[in-house]
Amino acid sequence: MTRVLVVDDDAALLRALAINLRARGYDVSVAATGREALDTLARAHPDVVVLDLGLPDLDGLDVLRGIRGWNEVPVVVLSARTTSDEKVDALDAGADDYVTKPFEMNELLARLRAAVRRVSVPSGADGSGVVTTSAFTLDLAAGVVTRGDAKVRLTPTEYHLLEVLARNVGRLVPQQQLLRDVWGPGYEKEAHYLRVYMAQLRRKLEPDPSAPRHLVTEPGLGYRLDP
Repeated sequence: MTRVLVVDDDAALLRALAINLRARGYDVSVAATGREALDTLARAHPDVVVLDLGLPDLDGLDVLRGIRGWNEVPVVVLSARTTSDEKVDALDAGADDYVTKPFEMNELLARLRAAVRRVSVPSGADGSGVVTTSAFTLDLAAGVVTRGDAKVRLTPTEYHLLEVLARNVGRLVPQQQLLRDVWGPGYEKEAHYLRVYMAQLRRKLEPDPSAPRHLVTEPGLGYRLDP
């Protein structure tokens, strides 16, 4: 049974989410404040967190950063904040996905399933969960990227983007699929997200970011990870 922690200061919404999630087989914990959320996270060990940003004691971004300081649990932000800058801030702080209020329950459930699925261990090109290129190695089981003997620090969004490409190593992944898998439904037209994050990945992983050998763009189509 998937364990989910729902964090929101709206008591009616919190109760409705708990009822709906339990009816669909989830084991649900709830919290109404940021501090309660962090305490419950440490105690309940959820598989995924649904986090509102407008909490009464702590800003949701601070709660998110607090979670990311020691835990890689998937976090789906559920917020009334709707600007692109606010979404990017949450994703950069470590959110796995962002759902705006008001929302459809089926969409939220799909985002939860996708977030949980992304942390399952996929197979690499050789079935070992390890993808090796001449420049870097990605261990999908450990969630670690290395160049030589040094670990490369990636943001959660950078890692998720690289992970999707690694699951399809050697194959073209369409832009819309990448946007949907990494950022969620509704982001299929935000191609600038891909340009920004691919540039960041190339700076960290490619020997020559201006002439990438492994993180390849197929103009107008998508991206490919070549080993």
